[in-house]
Amino acid sequence: MALRDKLARRAAPYLEPGEQIQAVFLAQSGPSPYWILLSVLIVIFAAGYSIVVVTDRAIVVLRAGRMTPTFPKRVHLRGPRTVWFAQPQGLWGKVALDRRYWVHKRFHKDVAAANQMLQVMYPHGLPSAPPPPPPPYYGPPPQQPYGAPPPHDG
Repeated sequence: MALRDKLARRAAPYLEPGEQIQAVFLAQSGPSPYWILLSVLIVIFAAGYSIVVVTDRAIVVLRAGRMTPTFPKRVHLRGPRTVWFAQPQGLWGKVALDRRYWVHKRFHKDVAAANQMLQVMYPHGLPSAPPPPPPPYYGPPPQQPYGAPPPHDG
């Protein structure tokens, strides 16, 4: 069985009923994996391993173990499906979600497939989100500057 099939099967219990997986890939957070050239310990102890599952409804980041990075342990993040991934470059490409994740070249085509599925889902562009509400104002009402005429109502 292929690794992507195993990842999808292992991630299925963490998804909502009826969600369809569009892409799945392994990612690593923490320091750049290129640090392994200097010290293996930096990468082993500081890295966090994740499985990124892109479904028809959401993007789900599952945390995985250090010794078993292909077995999910818990849901770390569940975000909107309207996220467009930057195409990773090089041996370890960067993908930004809630933090920077490193994606090995082996999974770059899965990131591209997730972007392509997003383009199919929204052929006329991503839906625009409503503007965020203004932050609440706490404190006394704003004062008029010294010497300014009083406001006129009416």
